[in-house]
Amino acid sequence: MPLFDAHLERDDAGFYVVPPERTGGVPVRLFLSPELLAGVDAEVGAQINNATRFPGTVLVVITPDVHTGYGVPVGCVILTDAPSGAIAMGPVGFDIGCGIIAARSQIPAEAATPERRRAFNCAVMARVAMGAGSAGTLRPSDAEFERLIRGGAEYYAEAYGTAVARTHCERDRLPVDDDWTVPWGGRGRPERGRAQLGSLGGGNHYIELQSGLHSQTLYVQIHTGSRGFGHGLATNYFGLAQAEGNGPRDLDLGYFTPASAHYRGYQNAVSAGGNYAIVNRLVILEQVADAFRSVFAGELQIVYEISHNLVQREDVPPFGDVWVHRKGATRAFPAGHPALVGTPWEARGHPILIPGSNLDRSFILHALPRAELSAFSVNHGAGRRLSRSYAATHLDRNEIQQQYRAAGVLVNDDDQAPIDESAPCYKSARDVVDCVVGFGLAAIDEELLPLASLKGVEEARGRKRRRGR
Repeated sequence: MPLFDAHLERDDAGFYVVPPERTGGVPVRLFLSPELLAGVDAEVGAQINNATRFPGTVLVVITPDVHTGYGVPVGCVILTDAPSGAIAMGPVGFDIGCGIIAARSQIPAEAATPERRRAFNCAVMARVAMGAGSAGTLRPSDAEFERLIRGGAEYYAEAYGTAVARTHCERDRLPVDDDWTVPWGGRGRPERGRAQLGSLGGGNHYIELQSGLHSQTLYVQIHTGSRGFGHGLATNYFGLAQAEGNGPRDLDLGYFTPASAHYRGYQNAVSAGGNYAIVNRLVILEQVADAFRSVFAGELQIVYEISHNLVQREDVPPFGDVWVHRKGATRAFPAGHPALVGTPWEARGHPILIPGSNLDRSFILHALPRAELSAFSVNHGAGRRLSRSYAATHLDRNEIQQQYRAAGVLVNDDDQAPIDESAPCYKSARDVVDCVVGFGLAAIDEELLPLASLKGVEEARGRKRRRGR
């Protein structure tokens, strides 16, 4: 029986909790408003139940953008005991290390005339390949690719130099053991990612030109991940988990415990996939910055770059040493957090990037001390409200295009917004951010309005997709 059939209770701190008898004693905290809770898919209840059943799970957090995912919901955080618990794979997913870069300029927003918005989109499209299977710009040799996935942005900056300083980023690299071997040629073929480095991909990945509501200057945001490399690694290790008999037959619920022969290998795979994603965003930013420079005669400076879809070892009071799985959720460390000591964010907390649809506003926030209640995590976006297949068959294409034209938001170079990634597919960004702010998890620093959007066109036009969501 789905958990939402049960009567949810309110904690004194305001969030919802699931009665512990329904979860095997694992605490579940839901940071949703009554309105957002009422709109949650029925299937999410069963997927929350799945999230509580990995060995060693000590807490599950549900964020305001929650919606049906693979095995567990998108918009959930799962904590497992680090010394003895499992590292789960569904909560990391196929796009290992997917994340966002936000960059700002000193160019006034009024400079983005309709003509310059189109020029910017055309300039970016001439430099960055988009869509599933698209080829990238870097094309490293096999040996160089190994160095990049192990050294991340740290190696990239040393080997290639960077036109945009990475002083405002979550990290430069994730550690990979020297003796770990990438499963080249194995199930999932991670080697296909080598030719894709520097490409955007499809789905919900995007590049967006934005106007800062408070600063009145131009911003750029980039959302992408580890492309075919991360997908190949995930596919390979999901198969190994199934062969070990860990969890149900559903690969999305597979896991490794410390007793598994592949426990450390999967940790290395996540780190390598995360490094690829960091480098991929950096390579794309270099190209986007060049396009921005050519159109607006100005420079971009990184506000923050951060990954989601990772599992990381952290100390989370009162649970202590845990593996934190953030599936469609993002880290939110407030001022004074030990991990921020010595960083530019030590006294304030690091920036949090929460985008909306490309017809909605996006937000930059910073975490507050109460983020400890949500395991130092918040949602990574607005969250889907319509599946891709439903959108492709039920939304009126002409009506959607009229909405974009009326708002003055140019999509790609042809004014054609992909219907399965259009604004009605997503929840209101204001609603989910108001929820985050209302629970005292974070405070808003900047609101960003979309001006031009770039997305790979990958609509569900009758072809088979891996599930409907």
